[in-house]
Amino acid sequence: MDLILTEIKNKVGFITLNSEKTLNSLSLPMIEQLGAVLKTWELSDEVACIFLQGAGEKAFCAGGDVRKLHDAIVEQRSIDQKKVPQECLDFFSKEYKVDYAIHTYPKPVIVWGSGIVMGGGIGLMVGASHRIVTEKSKLAMPEITIGLYPDVGGTWFLNRMPSAYGLYSGLTGARLDGADCRFLGLADYYVESASKQDLVRALELADWSGGRYKTVSEVLEKFSARTKMPESKAAARELFIRKFEGVNTLKEFADILTAHQGEDEWVNTGIKTFESGSPSSAAIIFRQLKLGAKLSLEDVFRSELNLSCQCCIHQDFAEGVRALLVDKDQSPKWIPATQNEITEEWVDGYFSPIWNAEEHPLKNLSIN
Repeated sequence: MDLILTEIKNKVGFITLNSEKTLNSLSLPMIEQLGAVLKTWELSDEVACIFLQGAGEKAFCAGGDVRKLHDAIVEQRSIDQKKVPQECLDFFSKEYKVDYAIHTYPKPVIVWGSGIVMGGGIGLMVGASHRIVTEKSKLAMPEITIGLYPDVGGTWFLNRMPSAYGLYSGLTGARLDGADCRFLGLADYYVESASKQDLVRALELADWSGGRYKTVSEVLEKFSARTKMPESKAAARELFIRKFEGVNTLKEFADILTAHQGEDEWVNTGIKTFESGSPSSAAIIFRQLKLGAKLSLEDVFRSELNLSCQCCIHQDFAEGVRALLVDKDQSPKWIPATQNEITEEWVDGYFSPIWNAEEHPLKNLSIN
């Protein structure tokens, strides 16, 4: 089965993530194929814009295939626990190159972000020039539940959300719908999912003589204008989120969060995720977002590759994936087990450089 399907119609290059059974989760071969297509079409006169979508109706992309990363980590630990598994390094470095390529692509990139969009799926979507959500969109960065952190540029886009929504989303894995994504700057257009074929047809009939970006924007704005968007649940809780502005420690964040336990399901779900998630993840997410607030996009991906590879060496990532996806016992044994056991030195270990600047795998961020 082809993991990536491609087709060109009237200068619209369609790319379909073709793994419906796994909710189009990203495997290393899929990432490699996607990168190759983007590189080829970047210079092709046959392609004026790209339309990136997932196979089926359920998901654009549910994230990375972390189960395969788990298996690679377990195998590597039997050989050398201190070494980053090559498959993990390849996966993260190539994934981030593709994400960066989308952020900096010289042609319009449209992402149809309907259905489930999580983790690596958000990484593909957030850097696109024209990001579409629908009434079926369900976005989240729930990496705290598997001992990881919001990567794929999360340091960049979470820090660019209004108020403290980025910090809150990263630490609670907040579930976001299409209206939330528009409010938080993760999407540009809200359209009905049933309009997809008409929208695609309009692109296929478009006159590209007026300019690529202008043409794409006019088509999408027409469909967005005829769609009534509901109120954002996230926006409705702005006064609550503002309480997290300026917090200086993770304990401050936790105290404010847990003080709001009550009848608000949106908040209660966030509290539950935060409290059951990896204490180490919470600590590195807090530091990641604070330290990375002013990093360039290039340095964001470089710092995230280091942090992701450190997660592969530390215990919680593989353990979180085991509990959620392998044994499915939903009972991860986090090390350390509580926030009180986390020390500054422990968190420092996650941020310890694996490579110097000249050796860094992403010193050149092109997708070659």
